[in-house]
Order: sequence, then structure tokens, then C-alpha cells
Amino acid sequence: MTNLNINLGQALKLWHQVGIALVQDGEKDLTQRQMAILLIVYLETPPHTVRGLAAHLSVTKPVITRALDTMGRMKLVTRRRDESDRRNVIISRTVEGALYLEKLADLISQKAEMIS
Repeated sequence: MTNLNINLGQALKLWHQVGIALVQDGEKDLTQRQMAILLIVYLETPPHTVRGLAAHLSVTKPVITRALDTMGRMKLVTRRRDESDRRNVIISRTVEGALYLEKLADLISQKAEMIS
């Protein structure tokens, strides 16, 4: 991928085009909150907990839990109790989640090339 320097209008156009393509593909329809959680889990160093994600996004634990319920049904992440501290729930990556983000990165790259 080439190094892009885009202006504000181009950045919004890119986000717009990617958003439309995601809706049109009909595969998985994530909210902004779910997408933020997914990117944290996949791009930032683990371990990830419900408590940690809530703090990172400045939302409550129930908000994260609801998002994870949906993401779990989509098989984008998994959850399990931390054996060393049963109060914590560990969020883990899945193959399906990695493939979804790889496809998303390809889509963003394609749309970015179109606006440059």
C-alpha cells in the first residue's frame, strides 16, 4: 500500500465508502463500539479483560458485556474466566475475527487507493 496523505474531505469520503461497502456486503454489521473493541483486542497487546476494555473506552462493564455477547455470536472473539482471578473475564481472538479484520484492511486499502 502506498503512503497516503489525505485531507479531511478525503478521510470522510474514505470512511463513508468503507461504511457503505460493509453494509452492502451483509456479512457482519458491527457498531462503532463493537469495532473499537475488536480493534483493541486484535491490535493491542493482550490480555484483554471486560474491566480493561470498559476502562479503555470509558464505558461500563455491562456495555462491554452486551457488545461481547453479539461479537461472540458472530465468532469474532471468545470469553473465558481467568483461572488465576475468577473475577476477570479474558477476551481472546478467533480465526474468524482475524479473517474479518484482514478482509476489512483489504477493503480500506482498496477504497483508499480509489480516492488518492
